[in-house]
Amino acid sequence: MKAIASAKIITAALCITALFGCQKGTPGSTTETKKEGQVVAEVNGSTITTGDFSKELKNLPEYLKSMAETPQGRKEMLDTMVIRELILQQAAKDGLDKSPEVAQKLEDLKKRLIVEAFLKKRVETDTKVGDDDLKKFYEQNKDKFKTGEQVRASHILVKTEKEAKDVLAQIKAGGKFEELARKYSVDASAAQGGDLGWFGKGSMVPAFEKAVLTLKDGQVSDVVKSDFGYHIIKLTGKRPAGVRPFEEVKDQIKAAIMPTKQQEVFQKIKDELKKGAKINIKEDVLSSMGGAKGESKPAGATAAPAAPAAPVAPEKK
Repeated sequence: MKAIASAKIITAALCITALFGCQKGTPGSTTETKKEGQVVAEVNGSTITTGDFSKELKNLPEYLKSMAETPQGRKEMLDTMVIRELILQQAAKDGLDKSPEVAQKLEDLKKRLIVEAFLKKRVETDTKVGDDDLKKFYEQNKDKFKTGEQVRASHILVKTEKEAKDVLAQIKAGGKFEELARKYSVDASAAQGGDLGWFGKGSMVPAFEKAVLTLKDGQVSDVVKSDFGYHIIKLTGKRPAGVRPFEEVKDQIKAAIMPTKQQEVFQKIKDELKKGAKINIKEDVLSSMGGAKGESKPAGATAAPAAPAAPVAPEKK
């Protein structure tokens, strides 16, 4: 199942992102920032608050945010923040926070962040993609939005059959599916109440697909076992083959055309900056930087012929 198969990969990415994130007010830092929110963890006298956690969550890439909003995701993220705090404390004891190498990297990072902030502000201000642009693209490319028959479903994924039966009993007793999904599901879709969106045949693992295709609109399945755990599935919609409506693909279209628009803006910014600047490129020095270890090539030397391209391996079917 694509939606679930990526969960383990996303969890790992979540941990890595949190581990290398930036946390203020740690031992060894020159300034202490005021903590906000309730204390959620204490690490050798240092605190991690709900405010710290919220800032961390805000800085995550969009594709990781929903994962961090699940109970398991929050635990993983907090544990990683604790590990990071321990590393920072030990590094401070070892004096690494005051080393010349770290100071130089901090200076380099500062420059990159300033450049990034400048470009982000300019690109966001100058890149305008209105509904008219999106609708025009949609009308000109309707063939790209054709799909076969699709269904929409939500699910609650748990680790054990006992957990699944307990949750199913709560649903039968009148519990709201979406609320129970947010509370118990270990899948990334938990943050959306278990919603998996629209999908067609072949998108999910056989056991899941077989179960969902037998359901009527609004019906909830019995416990379904797959390689990922135990599911409770709710069918929330069916639609025939055809062209997907504009409102559904609007964000997809925007994501497709934004890179081109942003590149145009970036080129415009470069041209504007260069126009009012005095720039002198030392071509001889630039040329001498080529070759291994920055050594210049001897006069009259020619480049080695390019190796023939390797044959493309046949695609596995």
